[in-house]
Amino acid sequence: MKIYYDTEVSTDVLKGKKIAIIGYGSQGHAHANNLRDSGFDVIVGEIKGANWQKAEKAGFTVMTAAKASAQADIIMILTPDEFQADIYAKEIKPNIKKGAFIGFAHGFNIHFGQIVPSEDLNVFMVAPKGPGHLVRSEYLRGTGVPCLMAVYQDPSGMTKDVALAYAVGIGGGKAGIIETTFKDETETDLFGEQVVLCGGLTSLIIAAYETLVEAGYPPELAYFECLHEVKLIADLIYEGGISTMRYSISNTAQYGDLTRGPRVINDSVKAEMKKILNEIQSGQFAKEWILECRVGKPTFNALTKKGEEHPIEKVGEKLRAMMPWLKSSKLVDKSKA
Repeated sequence: MKIYYDTEVSTDVLKGKKIAIIGYGSQGHAHANNLRDSGFDVIVGEIKGANWQKAEKAGFTVMTAAKASAQADIIMILTPDEFQADIYAKEIKPNIKKGAFIGFAHGFNIHFGQIVPSEDLNVFMVAPKGPGHLVRSEYLRGTGVPCLMAVYQDPSGMTKDVALAYAVGIGGGKAGIIETTFKDETETDLFGEQVVLCGGLTSLIIAAYETLVEAGYPPELAYFECLHEVKLIADLIYEGGISTMRYSISNTAQYGDLTRGPRVINDSVKAEMKKILNEIQSGQFAKEWILECRVGKPTFNALTKKGEEHPIEKVGEKLRAMMPWLKSSKLVDKSKA
C-alpha cells in the first residue's frame, strides 16, 4: 500500500484552477477553508440557508451548485450521500465542463452506481479519516488528518496528481495519503461505521448503561463508567494501539479486558458482523438506505428521535454541564459548520 507525503507531491497542478466545494457542512467547511489557506482559488456551491450564510460569513463567494459547477475546473461533492445523486443529475451534470475533475470524500455513490460520470470526466476521491471539524482543527495546528486517495476515471492522465495535490491542500500530506480504491474505501468505511465506530459502540454503551441502571446503580455512575470514560480508553488506543492502552490501565482492568471482553464480543457477534459485511458487499445496505431516503427517512427519523430521548442523553446533559472544559475544547461548533 503506497503512502504519499508533502515532500513527494507537487501542488502546482492546482495553480490557476478554480475549485468548487459543493456543500458547506462538516467536511465542506474544512476543505474550503484549508484549501483557501493553502493558497488555492475556492468557491462554494450551496442552497440558500444556514450553510450558505456560514460560507459567506467565512468570506467565500457562494452560489448555487449549478453556477459553481459551470465555473469550476475541479468539483468536490461534499453533501450528504443521500443528496449527491440528485444534485449531480440536476445541477452538476448539465453544467460541468468537458474534461473537468470531480471528487468525492466517500465512494458510496460511485461504487453503488448512483452517480455515473461521463467518460470524459476525471473522477477521484480524497477521504480524510476524520470528521470535518478535526480536519480543520488539525490543519490550524499545523498538522493534518490521514487521507485515503483513489482514482476512478483518468482520461486526462493527471487525475492522480490532482487528487494528491488536493489532499495536500487540505493537510493530508502531513499525516500521510494512502492510495486505495473506491470499492475498498466504501465497503470498509461502511463496515467500520456500522459494527464498531458508531453502531457497535453506541449499542454497547447503551446496553451496558441499561444493565447497571436496571441492577439498581445510580444513572450518574453508569454514565461515567459506560460512556464518559470511553474517551479515555479511545485516546490511549488512538495514540498507541490496544497494547499501549493495556499498558496504561491497571492490572485489574487489563485482566477484566482479557477475560471478559471476549465473552461480550464473542463468535456469535463476529458471525453477525460477517452478515453485515455481506449486506454491504452485495449492495443490500445501499439499496435499503437509498429507498429509506426516497420515502422520507421514516425509520431513520424514528430511531434518531428514540435515541435522543434515551435517559443516558438526559443524564449526560446534566453531567456535561459540570465540565466547562468540554466547551472550551469542543471540536464541533454548529455556528460555523
